[in-house]
Amino acid sequence: MTSSATETRAVIVERELPHPPEKIWRALTQPHLIAEWLMQADFMPVVDHRFTLRADWGTVDCQVREVEPNRTLSYSWAALGLDSLVTWTLTPTGNGTHLRMEQTGFGPDQQRAYQGAQYGWPKFFDNLERVVGGLS
Repeated sequence: MTSSATETRAVIVERELPHPPEKIWRALTQPHLIAEWLMQADFMPVVDHRFTLRADWGTVDCQVREVEPNRTLSYSWAALGLDSLVTWTLTPTGNGTHLRMEQTGFGPDQQRAYQGAQYGWPKFFDNLERVVGGLS
């Protein structure tokens, strides 16, 4: 079977966090907290809200696609020729939350972006865990 030119790949990171979904949701949606673990952002958890993530290497143009408080957050992620979708899923567990991040839309010609995401997201997760752990 040959792969088609339209075939895309995804980067998925999943982690069990010893915190309730509400606490993680705050870190995913409050701009001053997003800045601590991801990038500077003018984010609002409102469907169709356009926002920009800013880093020293450049910016990411985003638009909120789905908001289900404490459960699901999805936004487009466009940067450096990549048009992708980032989806966060929070599932309560017996001792915290199962957090899943999936970034879809990496084309065959976007190996660098794909490798960058594979490398970057686990580091962002480490930062996110630290930020959430510091919330009261």
